[in-house]
Amino acid sequence: MQRYQAMLRTPFAVLGISTRDDLLSGIDFLPWDSPTRAPQDPVAEAACRQLMAYLRAPDFTFDLPLHLCGTPFQTRVWRALREIPAGSTVHYGDLARALGSGPRAVGQACGANPLPIVVPCHRVLAKNGMGGFMHHSSGEPLSIKAWLLRHERFQQ
Repeated sequence: MQRYQAMLRTPFAVLGISTRDDLLSGIDFLPWDSPTRAPQDPVAEAACRQLMAYLRAPDFTFDLPLHLCGTPFQTRVWRALREIPAGSTVHYGDLARALGSGPRAVGQACGANPLPIVVPCHRVLAKNGMGGFMHHSSGEPLSIKAWLLRHERFQQ
Protein backbone atom coordinates (compact mmCIF):
# COMPACT_ATOMS: atom_id res chain seq x y z
CA MET A 1 0.00 0.00 0.00
CA GLN A 2 3.04 2.25 -0.09
CA ARG A 3 2.18 3.17 -3.69
CA TYR A 4 -0.60 5.40 -2.36
CA GLN A 5 0.12 8.83 -0.98
CA ALA A 6 -3.21 8.65 0.87
CA MET A 7 -5.92 6.09 1.56
CA LEU A 8 -9.27 7.70 2.28
CA ARG A 9 -12.27 5.82 3.66
CA THR A 10 -15.56 6.72 1.98
CA PRO A 11 -19.05 5.22 2.30
CA PHE A 12 -18.45 2.98 -0.75
CA ALA A 13 -14.70 2.10 -0.69
CA VAL A 14 -11.30 3.18 0.49
CA LEU A 15 -9.81 5.46 -2.14
CA GLY A 16 -6.15 4.84 -2.89
CA ILE A 17 -4.79 8.22 -3.98
CA SER A 18 -1.60 8.41 -6.03
CA THR A 19 0.39 11.50 -6.89
CA ARG A 20 3.30 12.11 -9.21
CA ASP A 21 5.39 15.25 -9.66
CA ASP A 22 2.93 17.40 -7.68
CA LEU A 23 -0.03 16.12 -9.71
CA LEU A 24 -2.89 13.78 -8.88
CA SER A 25 -2.19 10.69 -10.96
CA GLY A 26 -4.57 7.98 -9.75
CA ILE A 27 -7.58 7.07 -7.67
CA ASP A 28 -8.20 3.39 -7.05
CA PHE A 29 -11.23 1.85 -5.37
CA LEU A 30 -9.90 -0.46 -2.65
CA PRO A 31 -11.93 -2.80 -0.44
CA TRP A 32 -13.81 -0.98 2.27
CA ASP A 33 -11.86 -2.82 4.97
CA SER A 34 -8.49 -1.63 3.65
CA PRO A 35 -6.43 0.45 6.08
CA THR A 36 -6.45 4.20 5.75
CA ARG A 37 -3.36 6.36 5.32
CA ALA A 38 -2.99 10.04 6.05
CA PRO A 39 -1.94 12.21 3.10
CA GLN A 40 1.80 12.08 2.52
CA ASP A 41 2.13 15.18 0.32
CA PRO A 42 0.27 18.42 -0.42
CA VAL A 43 -1.48 17.10 -3.54
CA ALA A 44 -2.77 14.03 -1.72
CA GLU A 45 -3.93 16.29 1.10
CA ALA A 46 -5.79 18.55 -1.36
CA ALA A 47 -7.30 15.51 -3.09
CA CYS A 48 -8.59 14.13 0.23
CA ARG A 49 -9.98 17.51 1.23
CA GLN A 50 -11.75 17.95 -2.12
CA LEU A 51 -13.08 14.39 -2.22
CA MET A 52 -14.57 14.92 1.24
CA ALA A 53 -16.10 18.18 -0.01
CA TYR A 54 -17.67 16.22 -2.89
CA LEU A 55 -19.09 13.71 -0.42
CA ARG A 56 -20.70 16.58 1.51
CA ALA A 57 -21.89 18.46 -1.61
CA PRO A 58 -22.10 16.44 -4.84
CA ASP A 59 -22.05 19.55 -7.00
CA PHE A 60 -18.57 20.42 -5.68
CA THR A 61 -16.17 21.41 -8.48
CA PHE A 62 -12.75 19.78 -8.26
CA ASP A 63 -9.74 21.99 -8.71
CA LEU A 64 -6.75 19.68 -8.56
CA PRO A 65 -3.60 19.51 -10.67
CA LEU A 66 -4.10 16.36 -12.77
CA HIS A 67 -1.72 13.95 -14.46
CA LEU A 68 -3.90 12.32 -17.11
CA CYS A 69 -1.72 10.06 -19.18
CA GLY A 70 -3.55 8.35 -22.03
CA THR A 71 -3.97 8.21 -25.76
CA PRO A 72 -5.15 11.33 -27.58
CA PHE A 73 -8.62 9.76 -27.86
CA GLN A 74 -8.76 8.88 -24.16
CA THR A 75 -7.72 12.42 -23.32
CA ARG A 76 -10.56 13.80 -25.47
CA VAL A 77 -13.07 11.54 -23.72
CA TRP A 78 -11.76 12.45 -20.26
CA ARG A 79 -11.96 16.15 -21.11
CA ALA A 80 -15.59 15.65 -22.24
CA LEU A 81 -16.40 13.78 -19.01
CA ARG A 82 -15.31 16.78 -16.98
CA GLU A 83 -17.99 18.84 -18.76
CA ILE A 84 -20.88 16.65 -17.54
CA PRO A 85 -22.47 18.46 -14.59
CA ALA A 86 -23.11 16.69 -11.31
CA GLY A 87 -26.57 15.17 -11.27
CA SER A 88 -26.57 14.77 -15.06
CA THR A 89 -25.82 11.77 -17.20
CA VAL A 90 -25.10 11.10 -20.86
CA HIS A 91 -25.27 7.91 -22.89
CA TYR A 92 -22.16 6.29 -24.35
CA GLY A 93 -23.66 6.64 -27.83
CA ASP A 94 -24.42 10.35 -27.45
CA LEU A 95 -20.93 11.07 -26.17
CA ALA A 96 -19.48 8.97 -28.99
CA ARG A 97 -21.43 10.94 -31.62
CA ALA A 98 -20.23 14.22 -30.11
CA LEU A 99 -16.65 12.97 -30.33
CA GLY A 100 -17.02 11.37 -33.77
CA SER A 101 -16.43 7.88 -32.41
CA GLY A 102 -18.25 4.73 -31.37
CA PRO A 103 -19.87 3.88 -28.03
CA ARG A 104 -17.56 0.94 -27.37
CA ALA A 105 -14.46 3.14 -27.77
CA VAL A 106 -15.95 5.69 -25.37
CA GLY A 107 -16.70 2.89 -22.89
CA GLN A 108 -13.13 1.65 -23.09
CA ALA A 109 -11.80 5.17 -22.49
CA CYS A 110 -14.15 5.57 -19.52
CA GLY A 111 -12.91 2.27 -18.09
CA ALA A 112 -9.29 3.41 -18.48
CA ASN A 113 -9.95 6.65 -16.59
CA PRO A 114 -7.24 6.86 -13.89
CA LEU A 115 -9.10 9.51 -11.86
CA PRO A 116 -12.68 8.37 -11.30
CA ILE A 117 -14.93 10.76 -9.40
CA VAL A 118 -12.66 13.73 -10.26
CA VAL A 119 -13.09 12.82 -13.95
CA PRO A 120 -16.69 11.62 -13.59
CA CYS A 121 -16.93 8.55 -15.83
CA HIS A 122 -19.76 7.30 -13.60
CA ARG A 123 -22.04 9.84 -15.30
CA VAL A 124 -21.97 7.90 -18.59
CA LEU A 125 -24.73 5.31 -18.98
CA ALA A 126 -25.75 2.69 -21.48
CA LYS A 127 -28.88 3.41 -23.47
CA ASN A 128 -30.73 0.57 -21.73
CA GLY A 129 -29.27 0.70 -18.22
CA MET A 130 -26.34 1.68 -16.12
CA GLY A 131 -23.60 0.26 -18.36
CA GLY A 132 -20.22 -0.69 -16.98
CA PHE A 133 -17.76 0.87 -14.59
CA MET A 134 -14.01 0.35 -14.32
CA HIS A 135 -14.10 -2.32 -17.07
CA HIS A 136 -16.72 -4.33 -15.14
CA SER A 137 -20.31 -5.04 -16.08
CA SER A 138 -21.37 -6.41 -12.70
CA GLY A 139 -20.35 -6.69 -9.06
CA GLU A 140 -18.90 -4.16 -6.66
CA PRO A 141 -17.82 -1.64 -9.33
CA LEU A 142 -21.44 -1.21 -10.43
CA SER A 143 -22.50 -0.82 -6.79
CA ILE A 144 -20.01 2.04 -6.52
CA LYS A 145 -21.30 3.64 -9.74
CA ALA A 146 -24.88 3.36 -8.45
CA TRP A 147 -23.87 4.93 -5.13
CA LEU A 148 -22.19 7.87 -6.90
CA LEU A 149 -25.21 8.46 -9.15
CA ARG A 150 -27.63 8.34 -6.21
CA HIS A 151 -25.40 10.68 -4.24
CA GLU A 152 -25.40 13.26 -7.02
CA ARG A 153 -29.08 13.05 -7.91
CA PHE A 154 -30.68 13.05 -4.47
CA GLN A 155 -28.51 15.49 -2.55
CA GLN A 156 -28.66 18.52 -4.79
